[in-house]
Amino acid sequence: MDMNEIKAIFFQECEEQLAELETGLLAINDGDDDPETVNAVFRAVHSIKGGAGAFALDDLVSFAHVFETTLDCVRSKQLEPTRDVVKVLLKSADVLADLTNAARDGGSVEKSRCEALVADLEALANGQVPVSDDAVADEPAPEAESKAEPADDDESDFKPVPVQFDDLQESDAEFEPVPFSFDEFGTDQAPAGNRFKIAFKPKPDLYLKGNETLLLLRELDQLGTLEVDCDWSELPALDALDPEGAYLTWNATLTTAEDEDAVRSVFEFAEWDCELEITADEDAAPTAGEAEPVEDGAPETDEGASPPEPAETAAADDAEDAAAAPVETLELPNVIELQQAANANKQDAAENTAAPKTQARASATGAGSTIRVELGRIDRLINLVGELVINQAMLAQSVTESATAGSSAVTMGLEDLQQLTREIQDSVMAIRAQPVKPIFQRMSRTVREAAEMVGKNVRLVTEGEGTEVDKTVIDKLSEPLTHMIRNAVDHGLETPEDRQAAGKPAEGIVKLSAKHRSGRIVLEIADDGAGIDRERVRQKAVDRGLISAEATLSDEEIDNLIFQPGFSTAEQLSDISGRGVGMDVVKRSIQALGGRVSITSTPGKGSVFTMSLPLTLAVLDGMVVSVADQTLVVPLTSIIETLKPENEHIHGFGASGQLISIRDSFKPLVDVGQILNFSNAPTDPLAGVALLVDSEDGGQSALLVDAIQGQRQVVIKSLEANYANVPGIAAATILGDGQVALIVDVEAVVSASRNGALKSEMSLAAVG
Repeated sequence: MDMNEIKAIFFQECEEQLAELETGLLAINDGDDDPETVNAVFRAVHSIKGGAGAFALDDLVSFAHVFETTLDCVRSKQLEPTRDVVKVLLKSADVLADLTNAARDGGSVEKSRCEALVADLEALANGQVPVSDDAVADEPAPEAESKAEPADDDESDFKPVPVQFDDLQESDAEFEPVPFSFDEFGTDQAPAGNRFKIAFKPKPDLYLKGNETLLLLRELDQLGTLEVDCDWSELPALDALDPEGAYLTWNATLTTAEDEDAVRSVFEFAEWDCELEITADEDAAPTAGEAEPVEDGAPETDEGASPPEPAETAAADDAEDAAAAPVETLELPNVIELQQAANANKQDAAENTAAPKTQARASATGAGSTIRVELGRIDRLINLVGELVINQAMLAQSVTESATAGSSAVTMGLEDLQQLTREIQDSVMAIRAQPVKPIFQRMSRTVREAAEMVGKNVRLVTEGEGTEVDKTVIDKLSEPLTHMIRNAVDHGLETPEDRQAAGKPAEGIVKLSAKHRSGRIVLEIADDGAGIDRERVRQKAVDRGLISAEATLSDEEIDNLIFQPGFSTAEQLSDISGRGVGMDVVKRSIQALGGRVSITSTPGKGSVFTMSLPLTLAVLDGMVVSVADQTLVVPLTSIIETLKPENEHIHGFGASGQLISIRDSFKPLVDVGQILNFSNAPTDPLAGVALLVDSEDGGQSALLVDAIQGQRQVVIKSLEANYANVPGIAAATILGDGQVALIVDVEAVVSASRNGALKSEMSLAAVG
């Protein structure tokens, strides 16, 4: 595997980490206070930074480093994750995603944007008000408060020890040591488990890539109880000190319930830039809460207790000597002084968070293993399975027409082959099926950006993120969903002032949901805004010449005017609206996927946009019908029922139109043969069969065909890629006898029956 392949895998993993990052931040924003959620967010940024450092992606590393530092403050309880703080973190996640995309595609991110967020993150990490985000706090903290001493109940008990350097005579400036906290490593009660000795010596490259020793030690501390000792014997004199050098060695003892692999994973992105040795301590003393073994007959009294080990005595003597030593006599190597103090609350916090961590680890352990496969290989496999389905149908038809048709053994063999073929096809399709969660997560950023542009408070609510659909469908959903989300934020929701005046919360809600229904996926984008102003929509359509002033339209027809090209109700042009090229793009994109979109709106309560799409673009269940000696396939998901027309149910309408009466309601009767130009003479309704279908505007129509041949699953073949775009035809397929059958575009046929648009197009006789 060459470096380019490794880099491609890194960017694939970045997509997963960015998705986990945004999911975690949104959960925190909604009030999730589980420490494991914060840890997951931190690990996502840390992993991206580590991988980026390996590929020398400096811009990504530097920004991720500042981001990681701020998240570490949240993780260590030094920074409260309020909504305003999370707002900055979400913006930082967006920039991190942009920097990742720029590193992958060779683009760039606006420098001022990165610098502004870096300033905000550093301000948050230092306990200050961000300078560029006016929404983070209404009033800056007083200067006096920022210099105040830490309160007694502050979680960090570290107090810097003043150090005097008698040998620094050149400068009169007073030296002040920098506070350096180790989060009280080793003060927790040691959990039962393994004990490891860790020797860790960073190289200069480790710091150049944005890694930080303190963060790595904190990661180790999360695994159990950590005791740290710093070896500064290689630290040179001040005049010989290289500011970019690395002189310290860290020796640590970790008591943990985890194994050695979990310990090594902490140094996953630093192992090339350090000297690392991890060994299991075979002579580990019993952990807290465990009693020393008592020999038979030995009294269990204080007098019978074993004397302290020499190492323990030496450590105690060293501690006493260090405590008795005056501060003024410290030498240069003792710049860093570690103080450990007991913290009664920390043990309680550890016990409270133990259960969530255990559950999270158990969940991670139980997750199934995955393998990365190039999408092209899966597409080739699906094509081969499609050919297998076609050949199985050909074989079945050949046997049916042969002399062996009555053989029970042959019949049973064909039935078994058909069942196995169907199972193989379903299994292969399941491989390419993916949940809609990734695209739903991308819409969170779209909502934030659109809301900020128009000055509205908006919250996105998602449901059904685990709903699975073919990846080819998911890839083509991004553009229409983006337009519809922006439309809901800009046009659907009112301003905070208008919402409060109407008795609504200032924060508007956009709900994005997905679910399976009748072999299709249904996506809904709902808002709790003012609904569609139909009078305004109608007037705009008249002003733009889309309809005449005398036209009589139903509410449903007025709502569908917003899908007309060039239509917009925006009073002025903005970054997200006013050009009239949004909703018509949505309609075309959904129709290209074989779907339909509809609108339901209630004035004062909001609107719901519903998109119904096929689960896959590879296969479909269809009704095979005959029309004017041609074989067509009508998608089964569009068919409500089939019926044989009777004379009393047929009614004339207009000059040549016909209606069919179905349960006291009248439906248009569409002659498919005439619409598709297969025949000039009208089909006799009494001699044909009617298929009651749904159309995109919510209405129903009856398609008139000559006969029904049967129902079967067919493999979709693109007619446009292999021949040309044919109006009224969605795709083609190959039947068991090798004949090409056209798949009817139900929406186009129903629409053409109203305006006759297909009658002037090419003849389909040659295609059939």
